[in-house]
Amino acid sequence: MSTPFPWPYRTPGIPDSAFERIPGIPMSPREVRVLVLSQLRLGENHCLWDIGAGTGTIAIEAAVLCPKAQVIAVERDAEVVSLIEGNCEKFGLSNIQVIQGIAPDCLQQLSPPPDRICIEGGYPLQEILESCWQYLSPEGRIVATTHSLDGLYGLSAGLAAVRAHHVEVIQSAVNRLEHRGRAQMLVALDPTFVLSGEK
Repeated sequence: MSTPFPWPYRTPGIPDSAFERIPGIPMSPREVRVLVLSQLRLGENHCLWDIGAGTGTIAIEAAVLCPKAQVIAVERDAEVVSLIEGNCEKFGLSNIQVIQGIAPDCLQQLSPPPDRICIEGGYPLQEILESCWQYLSPEGRIVATTHSLDGLYGLSAGLAAVRAHHVEVIQSAVNRLEHRGRAQMLVALDPTFVLSGEK
């Protein structure tokens, strides 16, 4: 068995290059992950559901930062599930359970109930958020991301429908220094909306 990827720090921000990827499968870039993890406000023994986990980066960072926490990553595609499992193995993690399923239909099969929920994908987002809310523990937090205005409207409507408390909406605007030939340029990442609310 290979040596787990070393991340000895007590802060998030694992480099994007540390994760295995599949072309076309979305991955939350490092700067967005840091923002999402800060909004999740994970406790040492919390259970996190990561819905639409994609490459698994948020689930993995959460599991690394909180090794006593339980993380359940949900993804619909079998190939992507295998990708997440491979990334979990790369980091030597045993506190992540990867589930192949489609939200909201699969939610009733998940256990234990979540203290925190992260929604990274799925359709329609409003329906998924409202369904997830039913399973969220009292005083739990939900954090959801989207790149689109449709997603922003759907998630906002969902948080209003469930009467979430302390709702926040943040839009990330991140630029990275990249080398283009002999020049150094700041290149913008796709803006991401990060919405959060408490039960």
